[in-house]
Amino acid sequence: MKQSIFSTVAIAAAISFTACKKDNNTVVQQDAVEQKVKSFFDANAPKYEAFTIDASAGGSLVTGKGTKISFPANAFKKANGQIVTGAVTVQVKDMYNVSDMLLGNRPTAASGDMLISYGEMTVKANQGSDELQLNAPAQVVVPAAPPKPANGQVIREIPMWRGDSAVTYTINGNDHENLPVTLTQTGYVPRGVNWVQNGNVATNNNNGTSSFNLDSLGVWRNCDALMGDPRPKTTVLGYFSNQWNAATSTNYMGAEPSMLYFKVKQQNTLVKLYNKIINAPAGKEGLLSYQNSMPIGIEGTFLAVTFKNNKIYAEMQDVTVGAPASGKTYFPVTFTLSEVTESQLLSLIQQLNSK
Repeated sequence: MKQSIFSTVAIAAAISFTACKKDNNTVVQQDAVEQKVKSFFDANAPKYEAFTIDASAGGSLVTGKGTKISFPANAFKKANGQIVTGAVTVQVKDMYNVSDMLLGNRPTAASGDMLISYGEMTVKANQGSDELQLNAPAQVVVPAAPPKPANGQVIREIPMWRGDSAVTYTINGNDHENLPVTLTQTGYVPRGVNWVQNGNVATNNNNGTSSFNLDSLGVWRNCDALMGDPRPKTTVLGYFSNQWNAATSTNYMGAEPSMLYFKVKQQNTLVKLYNKIINAPAGKEGLLSYQNSMPIGIEGTFLAVTFKNNKIYAEMQDVTVGAPASGKTYFPVTFTLSEVTESQLLSLIQQLNSK
């Protein structure tokens, strides 16, 4: 009996020691992967453009994307309400192409609904060390508007959305057969931004532009129309047949070790599938869409990406979302990723703009 107990303890200690050593190595490797992901997105994400405005007189600026922002006289105030005079630095981060949305982690979806984007932006202003607020709205004109439909019914107004930070939640997920699974852990949803309608609208100017009032600084504003696709919906499960990074299941930093995106064909819509498939066997690890959010028959391009072992893997795949097989509740798409360089990954991301 004593020998049995001793052996059991010794084995347990050995397992504990080995596991601890492996965990330490895993943590080091995971930190290296996170740093590689972060450095890639930091280097290639859209940057702020800086402009100088006379606060007393007001003035206009035009971003590199062609967005015009016009500030009225006395448009800025300090936190204490004091009206600002003199030169003010205005910084604008302006996105329109889906490549910018992907690299800037600002996909166009809201609680599972696909959005067609006509421009996303955030604006901030400062005078010296003082972060400023708006005293009066600025007018924004973006060089994008809904195309004229075949039936001639022009979209006159486009909903405006505000973006707030990602939300925390208890993870309720789905496995590789789309069966519900609940985990006790909690996580931070890496959706980039949570788009919520703010009650305002942008006006279609019928000349290829849209305009809206900028009512606050330091927050994201999105000029997006709901897709409103009437076709039946299904759930898409994206299986990474190889190169899945298991750290994705516990990583919620916003740019994860394994990522999956869907660009709708010939439409300025980018969906990020960030829900993890839970308890999946080898070859069925991956990511899935919101439940019943993908229109059956919709065409588009998937881009699957993994950062792993200091390397990058990716696959781009054109797909028509089909109906679930008999007895199933989902449509599967399998990806086989190949190694790519950072420049090749960036090229793939930019190719989405023309898909």
